[in-house]
Amino acid sequence: MSHEVIAEATVELPALSVSALEFSYGRHPVLKKVSVQVPGGRFVALIGANGAGKTTFFSIVTGLYAAHQGSISVMGHDLRSNTLQALASMGVVFQRSTLDMDLTINQNLHYSAALHGIERREAKRRIAEGLQQHGLSDLGARKVASLSGGQRRRVELARALLHKPSLLLLDEPTVGLDLQSRANFIAHVRSLCSEQGTGVLWATHLMDEVESGDMVFIMDHGDIIAAGELDALLQNHGVDDITELFNSLITKPE
Repeated sequence: MSHEVIAEATVELPALSVSALEFSYGRHPVLKKVSVQVPGGRFVALIGANGAGKTTFFSIVTGLYAAHQGSISVMGHDLRSNTLQALASMGVVFQRSTLDMDLTINQNLHYSAALHGIERREAKRRIAEGLQQHGLSDLGARKVASLSGGQRRRVELARALLHKPSLLLLDEPTVGLDLQSRANFIAHVRSLCSEQGTGVLWATHLMDEVESGDMVFIMDHGDIIAAGELDALLQNHGVDDITELFNSLITKPE
């Protein structure tokens, strides 16, 4: 008697799935049916000018604001009904630093580990590992106030990754960094996608932070006006680079 073995296809959950998100300040709509997906292990760029709605979008996805309409799930956990699981699956680097400047790097990281319920011995191991990974091994005892902008950003990244999230959200993370620090920081974040399978959503208004092969969502006045692989978008719109694409889409005819 023969037995037929049927293999079920495994459907990989996206790191982040946002569908038809709406939000208003009073009567002023800020986000208009915004849908964004971040697959695991991919670098996804959310591009928009200042005031396009990127920071509001991040505030909703991280649970700081509540959406008026739409759904958000992180690794399959619905943000509204499974809030703790969804938040535990994400790490965040906000536009403005949220480090305590009067504490050392180690103190900042141990405090964050405690908030995530990481046992102290395990926290010490992860912190040492994170400092080494981010080129900060010799700086743990230094106060954050004494660090350069690039070093502070790397501390924030180490903190965001302490609890091993599947999704990393970064809102304009290179603002204020010099060119070399910015390049190093971007390269390091990209390595997390390829080496650790982290899904990254990188919000920026700087076009040179986007590379061939990236997934791109372009936001303008709270709308997603273009979405897809960068190379395909350039070809479909008949333009040579991301700056030309962006300008052609957001420029309104007079």
